[in-house]
Order: sequence, then C-alpha cells, then structure tokens
Amino acid sequence: MGITKNEKMKKKGALKRKEAVYFDYSLLAVLIFLICFGLVMLYSTSSYSALVKYGNSMHFFVRQLLFIIAGFIGMYIVMHIDYHFYIKWSKPIYFLSIFLMALVQTPLGQEVNGAKRWIRLPFDQQLQPSEVAKIAVILFIPALICSMGKEIKTLNGVIRVLLWGGFSAACVLFLTDNLSTAIIVMGITCITIFVVHPKTKPFVAIVVIGLVLILVTVVILNATLTTSDNFRIRRILTWLRPEEYASGVGYQTLQGLYAIGSGGFFGKGLGNSAQKMVIPEVQNDMILSVICEELGVFGAIVVLVLFGMLLYRLLFIAQNAPDVYGSLIVTGIFSHIALQVILNVSVVINLIPNTGITLPFISYGGTAVLFLMAEMGIALGVSRKIKFHE
Repeated sequence: MGITKNEKMKKKGALKRKEAVYFDYSLLAVLIFLICFGLVMLYSTSSYSALVKYGNSMHFFVRQLLFIIAGFIGMYIVMHIDYHFYIKWSKPIYFLSIFLMALVQTPLGQEVNGAKRWIRLPFDQQLQPSEVAKIAVILFIPALICSMGKEIKTLNGVIRVLLWGGFSAACVLFLTDNLSTAIIVMGITCITIFVVHPKTKPFVAIVVIGLVLILVTVVILNATLTTSDNFRIRRILTWLRPEEYASGVGYQTLQGLYAIGSGGFFGKGLGNSAQKMVIPEVQNDMILSVICEELGVFGAIVVLVLFGMLLYRLLFIAQNAPDVYGSLIVTGIFSHIALQVILNVSVVINLIPNTGITLPFISYGGTAVLFLMAEMGIALGVSRKIKFHE
C-alpha cells in the first residue's frame, strides 16, 4: 500500500519539529554580566582621575557606555549576517587593515601618551587600526585554511599561513609600534593552525624551545645590562628589578602591586581604592589592580570565572559549528580573548614585562569594545546555524 501525500507532509513536519535551531543565550548572558560589571568597576576606578582631568567624574563612564550601546547595536546586526559572507570579503578586510595601519604613519596618525597608534576621526574621535587587524586575521586565516584543504597538513601549507599572519603582525609592530597586539595577532594565527593540524609534537617542541630562548635572553640581560636607551629593554629591566625604577618606568607596576597587596582577600570595598589616585591611566591596562584592591582576590577570581564561562561558551560553539570555517572563526575569537586576558593578568601581577594590553570588556577603550562586540556578534551568528536533533 503506497504512502499518501498527506502522510509524506506529516513526516516532513515531524522531522522539522525534531530539528531544533540553537542560539547561545548563555554566551549572551555572560557577556551582559561581564559588561555591566566592567562599567561599575570603570566608574569606580576612573571617577577620581576623570574629575581631576575633565571636571566630570563620569567622563570615562559615559563615553564607554555610549560605545557599548553602539557595540550592542552592531553586535545585533552582525549576528544576523550569515558568516559565510566573510569568506568572500575576508581578504579585502585583511588588506584594509594593513592600509589603515599604514595611515598611522601619515599626518592622520595621532599620538597619545607617547605612542602613535591611532587615526584621527571627526568629532574628536580616534580609531586604533590594530583592533581591525585582529578581526581581519580572525576572518581571513580560517578562509585561507579552508581554501587550502589538505595542503594545511604539509610544511609548505603551514609556512604559507604563517607568512600571512606574520605579515599582519609585522605591520602591527612596525606601523603602529604595538608589540602586545602583534603577539596576539600572531598567536591567533598559530592557535588556528594548531587546531587544524593533525600533529601536536612539533608545536609543543617549538613552544618549549621558544620559552627556553626567552628565559636565556632574560637571564643574559639581567646579568649584563643595568640601563638601555631602548624602551622595550628598559621595560624588561623594570620587570626584573621594579624597585630600582620606582620613580620612573616602574612606577605604574609597583603602584599596581601595592593595590593588589593592600586589598587582601575581600578588598577594601567598592569605591574605597587609594591607589587609583596615583596609578597612571588606571582605567586602561591596570584596572584589574583596582578590582583587587576594592574587591580583593575574591573579586579577581569572579572576573576570571566570568572570562572562563565566556571562553567555555565560545569553545562549545566552535565544537558544534556546522562547518570548518565557522568553527575556525570562533576558535580565532576564543584565542583573541584568551590571549588578551592572560597577557593583561600577567602584566598586572608582574609575571611578564608591561605590554600595555587592556582587559577585554572591562578596561576603558571605545575602538576595542566595538570590535570585541562585533566578534561576539560573529560568534552568536555561528551559534544560530547550529542545529540539534531532538
């Protein structure tokens, strides 16, 4: 006996009902909580310096809030764009980021606190092109790997991808003089290659050799140098002997450590930080030190747990993405946030030399928060394509 047309329609309907479309509300919830926490801490941290410098204690808070609102709007728009759209446009975006970084060396470039890393924009705004470089690499490297197919498993394939990532990192370093972002850009490239490459031992060997070389270099510098004209070497010397540079380049680091030490486990209480009045640019890369002073080690643990939850949700999306390109994009976003958090925390506790890297979603910075929100929109867009069968 044959199956009637109505029965076929019923079967199709049943299959559609069993296929559940997914959206990662957990990622969105963690993101909102992290941003709200960041705004509270930004106001607490920056109110004194904003009042002294601008006559308005809410100056940094209001500006950050406006950028976050714009970021949420951008995230909503990006979230509804099919991420496969970026395959075609990832290469132009990559070269656009190089072009924008080159503009820093023109009269359009703007110097802030001794560093020329920004482009002047109308209405007294500025753009940091190195932030564009991060998202450009996140979109382009996965597209390049997908186009290569099995070639990525060969040495030539790996070198080819490393050259593209390395060129972007070199432009970040030499055109915008931003070592920390160059490390992140190269780190995103290397982690993406590691994820798709079948062999693990060569990567482990390279990391071990790299760490040994860095350790040997640091030991030699510590034994042979007492001063240098190179500001990066001075930062290394300050990291090794911060007390000797307490009145100069080591001032920010030492004051940050004092803030962490005085906070204890539960802190002095929200708004009760004393070190925020003396730490330079405390609302940027040293905001975690004030969190430790006001909320204690417990507050720092809460921050790290929130980032851990955010990274876990990104990992979940990457593992369940419908295709390789979606998975690698979210892997790149995961790498970016993980590296930036690790570097910032390491700088604040003086585990590594000061690199001027900010804490995602918490530190003050308009360009940074806009592009981070765009990355979250891309990740949520990938999550919308995930389908589970009930």
